[in-house]
Formats: sequence, structure tokens, C-alpha cells
Amino acid sequence: MTTNNIATPALNGSSFVNIGERTNVTGSARFKKLILTGDYEAAVEVARDQVENGAQIIDINMDEGLLDAEEAMTKFIKRIAAEPDIARVPVMIDSSKWSVIEAGLKCVSGKPVVNSISMKEGEAPFLEQARKCMAYGAAVVVMAFDETGQADSQARKVQICKRAYDLLVSIGFPAEDIIFDPNIFAVATGIEEHNNYGVDFIEAVRELKQLCPHAHYSGGLSNLSFSFRGNEPVRRAMHSIFLYHAIPAGLDMAIVNAGQLDIYDDIDAELREACEDVILNRTPKTGESATENLIALAENIAAPMQRRKRRRPNGADGM
Repeated sequence: MTTNNIATPALNGSSFVNIGERTNVTGSARFKKLILTGDYEAAVEVARDQVENGAQIIDINMDEGLLDAEEAMTKFIKRIAAEPDIARVPVMIDSSKWSVIEAGLKCVSGKPVVNSISMKEGEAPFLEQARKCMAYGAAVVVMAFDETGQADSQARKVQICKRAYDLLVSIGFPAEDIIFDPNIFAVATGIEEHNNYGVDFIEAVRELKQLCPHAHYSGGLSNLSFSFRGNEPVRRAMHSIFLYHAIPAGLDMAIVNAGQLDIYDDIDAELREACEDVILNRTPKTGESATENLIALAENIAAPMQRRKRRRPNGADGM
């Protein structure tokens, strides 16, 4: 792997960074099956496809109960390190277990990204892990999570991230190697308290961009559209529209399926407006709630999709 520094011009505002999400056993059924069956050769091809589709970082997660996650992480990272066309992009080592993250850090080449650390268990463990990341030369994703839970409102996101930023820079952690994830949550869930989640994230990033110089901002984009799982046209539209508004606010990168993003202006006008009403928590022209309006539109989009699936011959869908 090349010695990519995470503080490249691409992360300093000149372009948005796509983090490939498909090499993740918790998010891709196909990748999970390949790893569980030991088909690492095919699993490497998943990584290659992500890079070819525009991923500039690949997120690797092996958190599966049936796996020895440390062994799987080590084995997969070593495999992709031998592939020049994959190894040219940095690796994001993604796990909820520090032992798995450290196993990856011990064998990765170049400059990795750790996903993630947080203040969930308090300041002392947070800083201990940060110091280890610094010793390995890794950048870190810092979740907006503290001792009382995940941040959902704009105020909480800002408060937690600013506190973490101050702690990290106080121990000499390079500010340009800090990547905050202020939590993208699902919208259009039917729960009123969730209606402002998109706005809260975007405005928190905008505010933090001023409060935390040189830090970067990321998020797991698929969370946003969880209410519409199974309806890919709607999910793609929601993701693209969210990025259209979040990137100017300061979002530098996001975990996405790099090949599944639409051009904003190419999205059907009715669908685009309905998605924007939900994401920006606007009242639609129809008089219905934004959620009701998008659900109705999504059902109309889903119906022909289901008819096409029923007409497919057996085995036509290989995924």
C-alpha cells in the first residue's frame, strides 16, 4: 500500500471522499458469505470493485459472531496489500472491538483510518486508544458518543465532538487526522422526534467546521434511508440529496456504496422534492406530512419493481 496521508488535499475541501462500504460483513450479505466460507479470492474482488467504482477509502469490518474477527481482519488486509490496484487507497479498519482494530493496525501498510473510538466509556479509555492510534500513525473516526449515549440533537453533537476535539489536541493528536462522525440517523420513520435528524446532522457539521479547525467529518449514509430498505431507487435518491446539502456544510466523506449514487439534477423532480422535504424537515406542498408523502411515492416506485422481480426467471438474480 502507498503511504497515503489522510491529510491530503482531497480531505481539505477540494473534493468529497467516498468510503466503500461493501467489504463489511455487517452491511453486505454477499461479502459476509464469502468470508464465512473462506473465499478470500472472491472477497478481494469485492474490494477491487469498490475501488473501480470510485471508492477512495475502503471500510473493512469483520464483526460477525461466527468469525474469528482478528484473524479474518488480518488475513483480508494482507490479501489486499498484495493487490496494487486496491492497495493504492487507504484502509479503514472498522470494528466495535479494540482487539480487532489493533490486529488490523499491526499488519496494515501505509496510513490507515481507525473506525472508531468514542468517549462511551469515559475520557481515560478514549485517550488511551487515541494515543495508540497516534503511535501507529493512524487517523481516527470519533463517534459523537459519550458516557450518557449517542448524540441525536445538533446541540449534543456539537458538545460531544468539541469536547473530544479539545481532549485530542491536548495530547498532541494531529487535528487533520481527526474525523468526526456526528451520527446520521434514519428519517421518515413515522416518529416525530426523528423528523429533524437530517437537519441536526447537517447543521452540526456546519457549526463544528468553525469550532474544530482542520478536523474532518464523515457518516454512515445508509442509516439515513433505513426506513426504505428494499427500495433502492428511493434510497439512492435520498443519499444523493443528503450529500448535495451536507457537503457544502462541511461533510468531507461518507461510507457509501460508491457505485450507487445518482446525480442530483438527474433525479426525478417529484422524488427529489419529496426526499428534500423529508431530509430538510420541510412541509410539502401536498398538505400531507413529508414522511407520508414520501412513503406514498415510494410505494408507487416499489410496485413496478416487485412486478419485474416476479417476472424474472429462476436464478436470474445472482445477488
